[in-house]
Amino acid sequence: MRTHLLAVALAIILPTFSAHAQDAAAGEKVFTACKACHALGKNSVGPNLVGVVGRKAASYEGYNYSTALKESGITWDEANLKEWLTGPAANKVKGTKMVYQGLKDDKKVADVIAYLATLK
Repeated sequence: MRTHLLAVALAIILPTFSAHAQDAAAGEKVFTACKACHALGKNSVGPNLVGVVGRKAASYEGYNYSTALKESGITWDEANLKEWLTGPAANKVKGTKMVYQGLKDDKKVADVIAYLATLK
């Protein structure tokens, strides 16, 4: 009886965890839209995002960041990236040059962060 209850509980709980797991490969596909402004390995309309996870905001050499982002004091950890990706100007840094409206799907946000973490 206990084994059966445990199996039923796991069948209910495990899909929830896997639905929220980060998937870098899926994040790479979502990131395709970001390539309109972000070239990997060099600055473009937006700054280079290689190595962005763990980097201080507005610190990549050679990119002209907004004053708001320069003064933000942000380090791009998972929590800050999540808030940024869901609404850069509305949620995180008022006055940023980034006009992107943000991702509204938590799974896609998590996947993009996982992908960005692979870019070293």
